[in-house]
Amino acid sequence: MRKTLFNLLPPATVATVILFWAFAPAKITGSAWTLVIVTSLITAFVQSLEWLNERHSGWRLNRKEFATDLFYVVLGSTAIAWASTKFAEEPLTAAKHALGITTPWAMQMPFLAQVALVVFLIEFGQYWMHRAMHNSPLWWTHAPHHHITQLNAMKGYVGNPLELFLISLSVVALFDLPIAAEFCGLSVLTVISTFAHANVRADPPRWYAFFFTTIRHHSLHHSVVYDETRCNYGNSLILLDRVFGTFREGESEIVGQDARRRLSIWEQFIFPARPLMEKIKARQGRSTPVAG
Repeated sequence: MRKTLFNLLPPATVATVILFWAFAPAKITGSAWTLVIVTSLITAFVQSLEWLNERHSGWRLNRKEFATDLFYVVLGSTAIAWASTKFAEEPLTAAKHALGITTPWAMQMPFLAQVALVVFLIEFGQYWMHRAMHNSPLWWTHAPHHHITQLNAMKGYVGNPLELFLISLSVVALFDLPIAAEFCGLSVLTVISTFAHANVRADPPRWYAFFFTTIRHHSLHHSVVYDETRCNYGNSLILLDRVFGTFREGESEIVGQDARRRLSIWEQFIFPARPLMEKIKARQGRSTPVAG
């Protein structure tokens, strides 16, 4: 019974979130603060499950790990959210109005279809951005996220700020959609992604795992073997990996990169500059005169 209950928690939480955004009063669903509260509650709920039914003892949180994760949650909810709005959503919205782009058909769709559209638009962009990060110099922005040595509910927020900004980009602003549908889509993605990073022994039903990313899919993506990280790019929608041929079945308890060396916050922030710093260091080494 306990096992079945935990296995059903991811889809049950998704359903609960959808019902809230669909039927709560417009005064509540139209407030950005409601999204902040719902996101915080989702994160706290899944985090608490780690202490009730952990998946791997090696992923157990200590105070330092918890504080680091919490720092990135705050960073993502403040600075990264502001940058995404200021430098992506607002310019995109302005371009939409300037070009006269309208999508009245999106406003006429059923609520669930609108939510599905938001989920797809965000995930489709994230999939290709994520895939590019593993197959181009953009890896230097994304690599810090792969230096985490354990998976936990808040680990989806951990990474270099440049990567966190890039992965947040989407084209949702080009579509005419009710704000409640947009907030619902974001909340659904939060539920799926948080469970996909969490140290919770929960293996959802096959139908859920066919469409949505689970901890099994994502832990393999965080494998210590670099080639094994080049799969399962879908942050929440693993269906995209199935469609584009990058899906791989499996699970990995041992995660991390570079001999599983955990990076400090400062090291994560400066990581993209490492190639340049190494070149400068090598050049200085060659120019240093040899005593003799």
